[in-house]
Amino acid sequence: MLPTDLKSFLQKFSFSPVIHLPAKYDIYDFSKGYDENRYRESKYGIGKYLEKRSGMYEQALFAGNRNIHVGIDIAAPEGDAVHAFYEGEIFLFQDNAQDGDYGPTIITKHILGDLVIYALHGHLSRESLIGKKPGQKISKGEAFASIGSKAINGGWNPHLHFQLCLQEPQIADLPGAVSEQDLPNALKLYPDPRYVLGPLY
Repeated sequence: MLPTDLKSFLQKFSFSPVIHLPAKYDIYDFSKGYDENRYRESKYGIGKYLEKRSGMYEQALFAGNRNIHVGIDIAAPEGDAVHAFYEGEIFLFQDNAQDGDYGPTIITKHILGDLVIYALHGHLSRESLIGKKPGQKISKGEAFASIGSKAINGGWNPHLHFQLCLQEPQIADLPGAVSEQDLPNALKLYPDPRYVLGPLY
């Protein structure tokens, strides 16, 4: 059973950063499309939750005007470690190799009190999938994956797409962007990642 106030419920727990960000990083604005040369102060930055990204998702994968982002993007250099935000286990993994997709992807499962929550980590390195097994335990703060290159992550600049899910996924894939029509249901399934990542912006 889901808590009536998920944000307040999760504030009872202590979480680890999934990417160790420097003191200064950029906050991106993709509302007018994708800017490959977006770097300003550093190679680190944040792409926002529920941002409507007009003109950004032109690949066939996003047919149906899917342009509202339901995860958080954390830009970081290729090879940077990705850490578990909380203790849990490897649940599913696969390489989503379609143009514009996540590339190597891992979904983790976490139990917080009576709540079971899943976290998708997309745009990883291929090495991140080596040796992984469903049910494999991970500890809070453990580096279990790394950021992938543009060549293998669907064609995007290196970053982590991090997305929470309150329903058990059937495959290692979740819609990272949804249409206006699908948004009400998406809000029930994919809560704000800042509930566990903290106030990144």
